[in-house]
Amino acid sequence: MTDDNEPQTDGSGTGIVPPDDETPSWLERKQRTQGLSRLTYEYFERARREDQDLRQESSYVERDVLAFPTWPHEMIRNLSITSFFVGMILFLSATLPPHLGAPADPSSTPAIILPDWYLYWSFGLLKLGPLNPELAILGGEKLMADRTYGVVANVVVVGIIAIVPFLNKGSARRPVEQPFWAAVGIFGVTFALTISGLSIKNLLPINSHLAFDLTFLLPFVAGFISYAVLKAMREGYMFSLNRRYYRLRPPK
Repeated sequence: MTDDNEPQTDGSGTGIVPPDDETPSWLERKQRTQGLSRLTYEYFERARREDQDLRQESSYVERDVLAFPTWPHEMIRNLSITSFFVGMILFLSATLPPHLGAPADPSSTPAIILPDWYLYWSFGLLKLGPLNPELAILGGEKLMADRTYGVVANVVVVGIIAIVPFLNKGSARRPVEQPFWAAVGIFGVTFALTISGLSIKNLLPINSHLAFDLTFLLPFVAGFISYAVLKAMREGYMFSLNRRYYRLRPPK
């Protein structure tokens, strides 16, 4: 004997989403809409209403099962977000055109040579010459040239980034669920920023030796702080804010 107020999960109840015979067809939905803005509003309004009804009628939120169809729901949302960002890019490119410098002179070498900003981290790894060890068995000479050492450092860093997804095989969706791997991510992002700063140390108003030390110190500090904060938040976050979610999939 079951409670009448308990939501039915065997398909016998009305549920939250209307049955297929009550769902309007694509043509009916198109006839009652007025452009992309109206259809977008209906999508977000329906999503909010269904989520609210589910929270009221169910003792947990089954995020792993409940979803929306790709068309038109997800496509409408993605197109709306894409249109917004494309519009912002076009607006910024029209109002703030990039500055064009003087033509390149192949006969003279610039005083400062820098790659594109998204390659600063790789350019910074090429400047790790002070970490290249001098071996006594080689008469105090280095095993490899500094430029070769920088290339090897790039290969090692890219290899570590490629291996991390295979090491972390958990099903966590939030940083607080696995503080260690979240701290590893914070460490990596901070190191990318600091090594990028090292690549342009000539342009920074800071001592070059201090910049080199901070490049390797700040990532560890940021990682330890992130781990400590997430570890302290874990209990309250799990059992207070997401009690119904973790009732379905309790933490390990």
